[in-house]
Amino acid sequence: MIEKKSNIGENENAVLVGLIQKEQTEEQVKEYLDELAFLAETAGAVTVKRFMQKMLHPDSRTFVGKGKLEEIKNYIRAKGNISIVIFDDELTGSQIINIEKELGTKTIDRSDLILDIFASRAKTAQAKTQVELAQYQYILPRLKGMWKHLERQGGGVGTRGPGETEIETDRRIVKDKISLLRKRLAEIDKQSFTQRKERGEFIRVALVGYTNVGKSTLMNVLSKSEVFAENKLFATLDTTTRKVVFEQTPFLLSDTVGFIRKLPHHLVESFKSTLDEVREADILLHVVDISHQQYEDQLNVVNKTLAELGAVEKPTITIFNKMDLYEKHVFDEWLEDEVKQDILRELKERWQTETKGNCVFVSATERKNLDVLRQTILNKVRDMYRVRYPYKAEFFY
Repeated sequence: MIEKKSNIGENENAVLVGLIQKEQTEEQVKEYLDELAFLAETAGAVTVKRFMQKMLHPDSRTFVGKGKLEEIKNYIRAKGNISIVIFDDELTGSQIINIEKELGTKTIDRSDLILDIFASRAKTAQAKTQVELAQYQYILPRLKGMWKHLERQGGGVGTRGPGETEIETDRRIVKDKISLLRKRLAEIDKQSFTQRKERGEFIRVALVGYTNVGKSTLMNVLSKSEVFAENKLFATLDTTTRKVVFEQTPFLLSDTVGFIRKLPHHLVESFKSTLDEVREADILLHVVDISHQQYEDQLNVVNKTLAELGAVEKPTITIFNKMDLYEKHVFDEWLEDEVKQDILRELKERWQTETKGNCVFVSATERKNLDVLRQTILNKVRDMYRVRYPYKAEFFY
């Protein structure tokens, strides 16, 4: 039976591999590899080299072309201390086997890396069960490739070797385990649903956004509580909910797991119960790291995920966070103040138009413009009370 264990040890040296496919630019793939390097760092690995190749379609056998694989192998041999190769896209079981055979080095893909991080971050029974379910769902379609080295060549009589027997045994065990974990999650979901129902008639607000945009920091600032926050991807997996009161108006504020591009589908499915906080929220606070070069792409990834969850039409306030870092990145020290103000005004006018006035520009760490944010949230919450619980609204003024 295949054991599920961590793929990455502390301070392992890693090589990253990305493919520039049709409708992708080299700049985009470089950005994806930057993010993959951050994921690897979060898991405990050190990125020492990146490889990219332009191809219309991945090679069915080794994902990258024969020449590029040879180049990677020569580098690993010359370097001597590379212990893991990480591909930015999903690999099949047979591709993993073929690549490892050629390179002689442990090989994983982006999905496996994300699962590894989630496994290390899971603290509660719910999160651990969700991650375990996602891991088994990841393993199941790859079993045949994982056992390829045990299968006999040829066809007809005698081809059902030990590999085939092991595949069927493992497949049955994995399917049984998935069924068991789903039942266990269903029970946890029932308990979570009951807990949410017992919160009473409060307007519910959920922080959503790309991973590492500052949601947990904003949660701490707005709720005056201490929620775990650090400069790593997926700092927290479990939803944290706090009761917050602005000017005698109470509401529930939840911090949720961050989204990311190429998030494995089975991971989204497994974390359905955690993401129910997003689905059941009355108002969404979409936090965006405006200092990030690809912040618009990140914003679109989150909106796409919200659409998949059926939550994209909810009343939303877009919070452009890290304005202090944005100004450091964009403003030259010799730039005149008048020019700086023009740049900021154009930026804000653009997003005020695109969000129909539902956006705020803040710096959570520098505590800038938080009064405006609080007032914007308060106005939205009070408007929602009038719609949802009109008999309570009069008590909140």
